[in-house]
Amino acid sequence: MKKHITIITSNFYPEDTAIGLYTTQLAEFLLDNNFNVSVLTGFPYYPRWEIFDEYKNKPIFFHEEYKGIKIYRYKQYVPEKPTFSGRIKQILSFTKGTLKNLQNIKNTDLVFVVVPYVTNIILGSILKKRLETKLWVHIQDFEIDVAFQANVIGSMSILKKFLYKFFSWFENKLFNMADIASTISYSMLKKFKEKTGKSAFYFPNWIDENFINPKKFKYHRYFKDYRNKIKILYSGNIGNKQDWNLFLNLVDFLKDNKKIHFFVVGDGARKKDLEDFINRKQLKNITLFSPVPYEELPDLLCSVDIHILLQKVSVVDSVMPSKLLGMMASEKPSFVVGNKNSEVKLILEKSQGGIYLSTNDVKLINRKLLELANNKEKQKILGANARRYVIENFSKNKVLNRFLGKLNEVLKG
Repeated sequence: MKKHITIITSNFYPEDTAIGLYTTQLAEFLLDNNFNVSVLTGFPYYPRWEIFDEYKNKPIFFHEEYKGIKIYRYKQYVPEKPTFSGRIKQILSFTKGTLKNLQNIKNTDLVFVVVPYVTNIILGSILKKRLETKLWVHIQDFEIDVAFQANVIGSMSILKKFLYKFFSWFENKLFNMADIASTISYSMLKKFKEKTGKSAFYFPNWIDENFINPKKFKYHRYFKDYRNKIKILYSGNIGNKQDWNLFLNLVDFLKDNKKIHFFVVGDGARKKDLEDFINRKQLKNITLFSPVPYEELPDLLCSVDIHILLQKVSVVDSVMPSKLLGMMASEKPSFVVGNKNSEVKLILEKSQGGIYLSTNDVKLINRKLLELANNKEKQKILGANARRYVIENFSKNKVLNRFLGKLNEVLKG
């Protein structure tokens, strides 16, 4: 008899980036391995921070199927910009609607909850208690730490300290409701241990190396007018985790270099800021494009010379960004700026697949980027190292089969 897995997640198909992409692929994998799968989720909105056009006129509670996966949706509130208050309102809205959608689940063998949001754990624990089942909490991000480190709630120090203590206590209580927890990086495993005193299962995001394959790509349409340029690409969410001020200052610093052209392909809360800066400075060495359909991603990533990711140096990002896996799988080098204790630094140093700097010095960043841009042989070596490393450590088949082994162990226990 087939086992039944219920997934609670704020992001799912047809979102095809970040958490939505991985949770959808996980559900497909479970289906292919003889599980029944139900998903409790919201309406797709990411990374545009706007409900997708094809869902805007759907009823507030909407049921659909995707490849045999039963999906129960609630039309949650979506803020135009992910401010602290807007995010809280969104979380409460999603929780309220999904609480009602719990009634659609009549039986399940395991509830798989994706964090963020931590409040999803409350929903999962209700289902666990009612159906006498098990609860697996999978942490894609420590949202509370991110909010405070990125200064999302402002700089009121006394209030900030109080709020951090309160939310951390609340988060810890929720994490301890789980029968098993997992997370996506070694830094996050360590952080979970510090928060709860318990160990978590290592379940990283993955890459399909057969999908992003530099031996099969076609030159992407976005770059047809830039064949003779050194193409430097950022692709992904244009959000608050990245240091866009530093990025734009670097682009401005290199505006007279006729050989280099920057590209930003994506959407998100900070896109308008980029557009305003580019127009105000009249920069000609950068082009913004809309996100590409998922099937075009290999062509996009493999058509450039260098991938760039500038994160805030002040923020210790314990997450292994999913975009980095695609960057490395494309067999092109990554040029990254971020905190000296970041998980990304560890990955790039182990793989020898790119350049990692922990500085806000635009002149130094410029010099190091130019050294790489002007050295085709080094690009080739770093790119080959990067692809070899992700295949060895983050191959989709390896990661998901290891997860399946742990899942079967939990279900038998």
